[in-house]
Amino acid sequence: MSVRVRVDQEKCQGHNRCYSIAPDLFELDDLGMSSAAGSGEVPAPLEAAAWRAEANCPEHAVVVSGG
Repeated sequence: MSVRVRVDQEKCQGHNRCYSIAPDLFELDDLGMSSAAGSGEVPAPLEAAAWRAEANCPEHAVVVSGG
């Protein structure tokens, strides 16, 4: 089962911890708000980083599913 990541835009406050932890998995817009890069699918070598990004989001906006 593949792992996917997404960012709940209602909760994101632009702390960018997810991007700092896993820049290959997240993108920032012009206002510094995060979103999942591409389709949100997480390559196997980056799964641990995805889970760390979720654990470090102070707003609980990062959601990892699968795995």
